[in-house]
Amino acid sequence: MFNRLKKLLTPKSEEAAPAGDDASDVLVNAYCTVATLPVIDFPHTINNSRDSSDPALAQHLDGFIGYVRSRGDGQMTRTRYHVIRHIQRVRQHVSLSFAQSQFDAFARWAGAANAIAFLVDGSLRDPQGRMLLAANGESAPDAEVPYPPAAWERKARIDALIAEKGIKVPRHLPPLVSEPELHLRTAAEVAGRALALLVVAVRAETLVNEENAISGSELRGRTPLAFDYLTPKEEAFFAQEAPPENEAVQFAWRYECLAVLEWALGLVDPLPFPVDICDVPLTVRTLLDADAAELLRHAALRPASEILDALDLHYRLHWAVRQAQVTESAPPAGLEGGVIQERHYALNWLVRFEEAHWDEVDTPT
Repeated sequence: MFNRLKKLLTPKSEEAAPAGDDASDVLVNAYCTVATLPVIDFPHTINNSRDSSDPALAQHLDGFIGYVRSRGDGQMTRTRYHVIRHIQRVRQHVSLSFAQSQFDAFARWAGAANAIAFLVDGSLRDPQGRMLLAANGESAPDAEVPYPPAAWERKARIDALIAEKGIKVPRHLPPLVSEPELHLRTAAEVAGRALALLVVAVRAETLVNEENAISGSELRGRTPLAFDYLTPKEEAFFAQEAPPENEAVQFAWRYECLAVLEWALGLVDPLPFPVDICDVPLTVRTLLDADAAELLRHAALRPASEILDALDLHYRLHWAVRQAQVTESAPPAGLEGGVIQERHYALNWLVRFEEAHWDEVDTPT
């Protein structure tokens, strides 16, 4: 595994050490996506360790992504893209030193930690020591960005489900975040976001229909707690007496996000296959009939595995509808692209994709 790297990683001053001398340590920075690190069960020294609760980690990871983008000619290859995605999911950064004889033990630990390794030669390696990205930008053809086994299992299962429906997506689409890496939004946070989406979508719909438009003051009177959870863009929308039509239409689509969050909170079931828009009257009634204060106090999320299944499904379906747009063909299996876009948006927010705030959520495929 890592044995072929020993000479490369040995400090220059120690290159002449006698054969069999195992005293010289090597330095590795491990970037791990799991929420809880496995025990490091081999001799080592921790130089530094931090997790996502440390604000400095996010800044460090941003700089590391810049480093990855700058290697070689800077062209965005498939490997470089997935290395960047891995870094964005990092929950733990560990800098450790260990003797050369422990490389294989480190490789086993890195696999369990779902880590990529940054070495002193400026390269990034997968857990098996294969070159993901050299300092000059080159990659080994057999190197693979790691994913936990649960992520591969989910991908295989969702791929099979999609294939049964006659929808084709490429096998190279990667797995997504899985249970060992997950840091979901809190149930109270989801409930607050749902209440905000309710008042935003209701106002937007009435503006688009140009009949019986409901003012912000009317909605505030009916659901006052919802206004505590508006985002800056949503507040700006309410501040306009007559928002542009395209903006109102965009916010009216938020019913689909709301439907997903109601499903995630266990208020409705099931989440239908995305071939039609949600049942808007039911979506509105579900929250309007609820006691907002009670919902915020006692909200609970459905099992994480169900949320991750929905994310994986809509990520792959989103690729399919975008591909249909590129080829100017009809979406496969009657898929409704607008519904999938909004669901993917809400699900990415739920799993803290890129740690983005609601207004800045991205939905890359």
